[in-house]
Amino acid sequence: MADSGFREDQWRRRYEPHVEPINRFVDELGRLDDAGHPPYVAPFYSGVSAPALAILRDPGPRAGGDSGSGFLCVENNDSTAERQLQFFAGAGIDARDVVPWNAYPWYINAKPTPKQLTDGTEPLRRIIDLLPSLKVVLLLGGDARRAWKLFTRVHQQLIDAHGITALTTFHPGRQALWHEDPSVRQQREDAIRATLARAAVIMDSNKTTRS
Repeated sequence: MADSGFREDQWRRRYEPHVEPINRFVDELGRLDDAGHPPYVAPFYSGVSAPALAILRDPGPRAGGDSGSGFLCVENNDSTAERQLQFFAGAGIDARDVVPWNAYPWYINAKPTPKQLTDGTEPLRRIIDLLPSLKVVLLLGGDARRAWKLFTRVHQQLIDAHGITALTTFHPGRQALWHEDPSVRQQREDAIRATLARAAVIMDSNKTTRS
């Protein structure tokens, strides 16, 4: 996204058929009073045909805000996106098959409050409804895990109907992975790798079933 040509191409294509339902819904969220406009899901992703959804905390400043790209994307110019892309590649996962979302989809650049996490459950339901091939939800970090717990209290039947497997691991950001003990840092990174390896198996199994 640091490349203006790439970003402009993504902007022009934000309503292509594979992401249009998602981004029209993002527009709908953007019309809510005083909430601002959430970042779009970049057309870089496979969109509605994606088998996996990755939930983080909230859009970062490289995605939302006045200086952000306007997109959720592993191609954003920030270290978390870069690290996430590397983790996906290491697990043999095509990053385009993992649609990004957030526990609180609006840009706040802060830890969501309990109310904001609750407010994020209905948008999450709408997104899941738009992903008929969804089989894996990656909960990246504590806020994503808490949001999913709230979500399951109300929408367990939806989860069961999709046959969704939820996998929890660390947020890929530097702050979440850092520890003064290098061995602990390594353990956290290894935990992400192990979780993504499990996700890759499920995603591959789903592709085989569909074929």
